[in-house]
Amino acid sequence: IDYIAVTQGPGLAIALEVGIRKAKELALQYKKKLIAVNHLEGHIYSVFAQNRVGNPKKAIEFPYLAVIVSGGHTEIVLLKNHLRYEILGTTIDDAAGEALDKAAKMLGLGYPGGPVIERLAAEVKNIDTEHFPRPMLKDKILDMSYSGLKTAFYYHLKKMAEMEKNKQLKTLASSFQEDVFDVLIKKTQLAISQNKVKHLVVGGGVIANQRLRRLFRDLAKKNGIRVLFPPYKYLTGDNAAMIGIAAYYKAKNNLFVDNPDLLDRLPRMSLSE
Repeated sequence: IDYIAVTQGPGLAIALEVGIRKAKELALQYKKKLIAVNHLEGHIYSVFAQNRVGNPKKAIEFPYLAVIVSGGHTEIVLLKNHLRYEILGTTIDDAAGEALDKAAKMLGLGYPGGPVIERLAAEVKNIDTEHFPRPMLKDKILDMSYSGLKTAFYYHLKKMAEMEKNKQLKTLASSFQEDVFDVLIKKTQLAISQNKVKHLVVGGGVIANQRLRRLFRDLAKKNGIRVLFPPYKYLTGDNAAMIGIAAYYKAKNNLFVDNPDLLDRLPRMSLSE
């Protein structure tokens, strides 16, 4: 290995600083080059992961519409070629995973709440009995908003007696999850229509949710396109493998850090940087 890969951002400043400092130490100690990777491009490249014998085999055919769905980020990106990104849409407030976690907290389900909501929703077959409002859904732009949905959910619960809320816990969880996912699917459909892509990739922690995977598969089938997810569950959350895959393509393009002393954390780093 001729280089050391490190996440520069986005993320928690302290965590990024610790990682960058250690990477610099290792690079100096072992006389290796440094590659700085954007956390979000790691989620995109996680779908191309293979095991040690090269499976699953995936032909890479650009362009891709990439959807990142995690606890901290929700973005729709056009991947034009390796490491060439155009941000088409993003959440203007809460991310999808963040909205699910906050709803779970309102329901008294603890943290992280996404997996619990998924399980409860599956028990009532993912029904949507409430149809909470979803801001920006009818706008012909690809930006998203979850703050209004979360606020509507909060006030809906506030009107309910505790016994009634507990009785309807599964349908409440299911309805909220369906509405969060409805925004994602409809915005992705709009992006497919606007960009005429034939390939879709979806990465990030929330795509571990089997209901969301099914919705994206149905969307891909409806549009006659191919959809790819991270091939293993551990690749959906933050992990070193996805950073390594993105770094591999950066190394092929000689995108090394020119001066490691100047490498610094970028907590709000964008894919456009």
